[in-house]
Amino acid sequence: MTRNAIGLFVIMFGLLTGPTFAADDQFDASLPQVSWSDTADHYGTRCVVYGTVVGSKDIGSRCFLNFARDFRTTFTAVIPQNLYGQFESKPEKLFLNKHVRIVGEIVKFKGKPEIVINSASEIQIIDSPDPPKGGEEVKGKTVAKPDRPKENTPAVFVPAQPKTLSNGVVKIATFNVLNLFDNFDDPYTDSEYYPGKRASEVANLAKTIRQADADVVALQEVENRGGLEDFVSTHLGDMGYCDVVLIEGNNRRGIDVALISRLPVGEVTSHRHVDFRSADGKDMRFQRDLLQVSIEPDGYKPFDVFVVHLKSKHGGADASRPIRLGETLAIRRKLDRILANDPKASFVICGDFNDTFDSEPVERLVGSGATKLSAFFDDLPDDKRITYNRSYLSMIDFILASPEMATNYVPKSYDVILGTVETSGSDHNLVSAQFKLAPQAAASQN
Repeated sequence: MTRNAIGLFVIMFGLLTGPTFAADDQFDASLPQVSWSDTADHYGTRCVVYGTVVGSKDIGSRCFLNFARDFRTTFTAVIPQNLYGQFESKPEKLFLNKHVRIVGEIVKFKGKPEIVINSASEIQIIDSPDPPKGGEEVKGKTVAKPDRPKENTPAVFVPAQPKTLSNGVVKIATFNVLNLFDNFDDPYTDSEYYPGKRASEVANLAKTIRQADADVVALQEVENRGGLEDFVSTHLGDMGYCDVVLIEGNNRRGIDVALISRLPVGEVTSHRHVDFRSADGKDMRFQRDLLQVSIEPDGYKPFDVFVVHLKSKHGGADASRPIRLGETLAIRRKLDRILANDPKASFVICGDFNDTFDSEPVERLVGSGATKLSAFFDDLPDDKRITYNRSYLSMIDFILASPEMATNYVPKSYDVILGTVETSGSDHNLVSAQFKLAPQAAASQN
């Protein structure tokens, strides 16, 4: 039976057997109505759970709502970080000391019951913490922001004419756009847990990209090519982007690396199928991808842009470090082969490295000696060296350049556009740098 058929059956069953709630259909009275204290009796069942939130804690990646002081052995509701922006205010404060009802499947995690909330509409503030009796009607207040975009027909991407550089200066940017998902379920990923971004966040993403006004923008956390083309057409249609590049990567959540460019794009290479070992000896591939895009500006020396999104620290920095280190070592081997073949190869590698510049994974990628990659953030004052703007403030997004490309760097052009999820639509800040390319004729003589 399909999801739509199941939903129709539940609605019809509720109409036949008794009154439904005055609020959303998903709080249907035909579902078991249980107290938080009885949730352990309903594992694997979709229920409506009632109780009072007596404790809450935001750990960055998710927020826990607890219904007893002894939270280690009793029911917990979990709100993932990507849903925070859907609520009127921070969930750990919004629901604390409030009577609530939550709809979802009760699962067993570390020996105790919990529900993972997949949408702000699945939790409501109510007047009483007790489940209804008989045909009693319960009214709830959903505290979600109301401006989620509608599922309109996507805009058709019409490529602009490629830009011609007048003085050889190209501006390159990188931006983790925080779950740029559409409102359509992709059956091949876990995208149903990540609803489309709110309209205000999408608009703020576009505002930030407009402010950067970069010729080439590397992107991370994009769901698919169609959604990116719709975003560019709808919000950046007058910015002159002639190419949208995205190849599906390895991430089960469906987040991919991508690139948009005003300059002509040549060969595109995905490294998603490359096999290598993590630092602790386990077979692996890139968690997302290593995307390699050749940029071929008319009249100037071509260069490559590598777009990366290394393994996050979700689950613990120590546990994830061997994966990040394995990824950076694999990338470094790739770059060493390029530089051994052509010491004057021009490329940048940019994206979300999920680690600081002094960490071992990033240091091993940067390398040393004649093939060392260059970073330019020393041009920035300390208070602008922030690219992750939530929970802890740090610099984990970079633009690194090959030795030859570094000679083309425009001094003092490295920049970070500071923001927040509320002001820029992402928990990462956009990073940019400028390079003055050599004319093609001069480059061919070297």
